[in-house]
Amino acid sequence: MKQIIVLATRNQGKVKELRKMLADFPVEIRSLSDFGPLPEVEEDGATFDDNAYKKALFTAKALGLPAMADDSGLTVQALDGAPGVYSARYAGDDADDAANIAKLLQEMEGRSDRRAAFVCVLSLAVPSGPALTYEGSCEGEITNEPRGEQGFGYDPVMFYPPLGKTFAEMEPAEKNRVSHRGQAMAQMRQEFDKVLKWLEQRLAEEKDPKPDHREFEHNDWSREVMVK
Repeated sequence: MKQIIVLATRNQGKVKELRKMLADFPVEIRSLSDFGPLPEVEEDGATFDDNAYKKALFTAKALGLPAMADDSGLTVQALDGAPGVYSARYAGDDADDAANIAKLLQEMEGRSDRRAAFVCVLSLAVPSGPALTYEGSCEGEITNEPRGEQGFGYDPVMFYPPLGKTFAEMEPAEKNRVSHRGQAMAQMRQEFDKVLKWLEQRLAEEKDPKPDHREFEHNDWSREVMVK
């Protein structure tokens, strides 16, 4: 019997990517589109981890199924980590990619330190609260102007030195190999047999709960399981 995992998104591109990555495992990946309407989760956390966990736990509790969510963005060294968790709304709540990029380039005018990183945190939560967390990052440099037509977000101004291209100049397969989201998902896939055992254990505990849940727990494969 396949384990159902809900991906807390309606983005079918993300769903297709995860289904392909986990095709060798006994799981059924669903998305929010497979269920009725759910309220939007306010991403008001101080970190990518906070937001990813909040989305995953909300979905898991609402649907009674294990749920996975990610939060990602751009951090710039010279801007003390900005735009960070505000990446999608850097130029305002209704800003589009072009407006966010324009503000970023304005903030970077005259700065010699152009180092930056894309960061992604992936959280897999069960309805009672425990979650597994994976993080991926990809370092690069902010260009002086947009380059390339592929991708989205800050891809046109994020230069990746090993390939000599911005993310918007990469083909999709190239981007998936080096991207922050691809790295986080690859880490999870590498130990997914153990992830399935963890899910089995946690879901069994939910059916037969024990009163002594601790603030932090560790499993036997040395990855922290956060109970928030």
